[in-house]
Amino acid sequence: MGQRVALLVSGASGMLLPRHALASLAGLSAIERIHLVVSAGASQVLRHELGERKTGAAELVAAAGLNEAARTKIEIHRDNDLGAPIASGSYPLSGSVILPCSAGTLGALAAGSARTLIHRAGAVALKERWPLVVGFRETPLNLVHIENLRRLAYAGAVLLPPIPAFYIGGQELDSFLDHYFLRLLDQLGIEEPGRPGLRWKVDPQ
Repeated sequence: MGQRVALLVSGASGMLLPRHALASLAGLSAIERIHLVVSAGASQVLRHELGERKTGAAELVAAAGLNEAARTKIEIHRDNDLGAPIASGSYPLSGSVILPCSAGTLGALAAGSARTLIHRAGAVALKERWPLVVGFRETPLNLVHIENLRRLAYAGAVLLPPIPAFYIGGQELDSFLDHYFLRLLDQLGIEEPGRPGLRWKVDPQ
């Protein structure tokens, strides 16, 4: 039997991440089934970042540019469907990935809350000792984030924040560096002449 994984998309910035992950996973011959869940907050971010009129799991699948064979591997679940198979430890998975992981989802997992399917699937992975990879997308980190990350690490999760690999090099990193520097200036309360500081919307969770 092929491997089954859950791709859980919560409402943090970075929707290119699950789009790429979906395309990559679906293209692997070892993968038999991908259980995809997109939260309501993630749907809002999808609309903003990928420019989709409609938003949700189906639109994320479409944005991934998959062929028909790859699409058949994907099973979509609503985030409020606590009766989905991935909500139970009796349905074995090779692992679960929360990408991106919002601060709200991080806090729910650290507190053992399971109000949504994403929370429940993450909790199941922890209790069954299946791999749970958490791509936390938030900066700067406050003490609450750090404590929640610590608790998840102790519970067995793999913390894999999407940090650029600078050793790859290339000019494509320039926009990230500009972006990071503006955030740094914001933290210092400094505005560079001709370049207003960044002001960010609240994470939809």
